[in-house]
Amino acid sequence: MKEISTSSGLGGILNAFRDITKESKRITFVGTPGFCTPFAELIAYPIRDAGKEMAFVANLDSNDAKRIVFTSHGMQLAENVDAAADTVVILGGLAMPKISVDVDALNSMIGRILGDGGLTIGVCFMSIFEQTGWYDVIDFDYVIDTHTSVKILEK
Repeated sequence: MKEISTSSGLGGILNAFRDITKESKRITFVGTPGFCTPFAELIAYPIRDAGKEMAFVANLDSNDAKRIVFTSHGMQLAENVDAAADTVVILGGLAMPKISVDVDALNSMIGRILGDGGLTIGVCFMSIFEQTGWYDVIDFDYVIDTHTSVKILEK
């Protein structure tokens, strides 16, 4: 994959995602429950008024996809919905060694979600998709790869 732009901060992630998904109508996020769920909700927030349908699939259970909706408390998971979409977003928590998702099964599920084709976007931290060799298995159209630094202050 080749680098096409750089940015920093949460705005960098959110603006890149909004730009990449401009033409998308239905977006399905796939990630681990708990760890990836709030990231899907965060990334969905800037496009909440764009008329796009959004869903979240926990792990590889596409039969239990949940609609992502905007509420007075922000983006939230709601009722069950069909996972079929024109854009699938793979979240990096799935690639963490402790999760041990079968990447070939994930790739098959991506095909079922997209049907006749569409965008496959990866959103990860610390180059986890590259480190785990997922670039060789999943045909990502785009990857938003974020590196963070942490500073802890004490009084």
